[in-house]
Amino acid sequence: MTKLSVNINKFATLRNARGGNLPDVIQAAMDCERFGAQGITVHPRPDERHIRYKDAIDLKPVLKTEFNIEGNPIDSFIKLVMAIHPAQVTLVPDSHDVITSNCGWDTKKHLAFLKKTCKAFAEEGIRTSIFVDPDTEMVKYASETGCDRIELYTEAYAKNYFANKEKAIEPYVKAAFCASEYGLGLNAGHDLSLENLRYFQENINGLLEVSIGHALICEAIYLGLENTIQAYLRELKNY
Repeated sequence: MTKLSVNINKFATLRNARGGNLPDVIQAAMDCERFGAQGITVHPRPDERHIRYKDAIDLKPVLKTEFNIEGNPIDSFIKLVMAIHPAQVTLVPDSHDVITSNCGWDTKKHLAFLKKTCKAFAEEGIRTSIFVDPDTEMVKYASETGCDRIELYTEAYAKNYFANKEKAIEPYVKAAFCASEYGLGLNAGHDLSLENLRYFQENINGLLEVSIGHALICEAIYLGLENTIQAYLRELKNY
């Protein structure tokens, strides 16, 4: 069974835009679990433009499912993860100025650094996953880092899904097979949605987990908008 880990960054983006604590990020995470999510993902960045380091700290004691913290393993991020001890840390090579993650690791070029980082987390009993493009060479070198899993970066699949879904998924099928050959667990994420998720899951063998945030939150707004407006109208009818 493929687990769903909900990335709650967008709740924090909305909160930070106005100040205060609305929406309540901690409550949102707990609600996601209550509604059936099998994991919670956060991606704190140094500028804290959405999830803050304190959010990650506050989430740990209240979550009942798997906690996944993803990000670029700079010193402050590593210290945060070590202090929290989540079930999983996902290493993402995003620079401080990107809007969102936009590439996987060059695991060949950064092999020594990734080996050192994975070893440090492994010694603390934290499962490691490395964010990679669907490139079999990158999967091969990821297997040499000592990581437990890889997370396939699925933007290219999502972008090309409607034009030619069979062609779009080809490199992911090959990368998934390669991961299995090297004994790596397999996660996936980025731009997966209700429109393209099922086809991906049906064609990728051994898919353990998907991390979905932006599309899921947008779809929740659409799917929940009518119910919310009707609730407001019911309140107004009381007067």
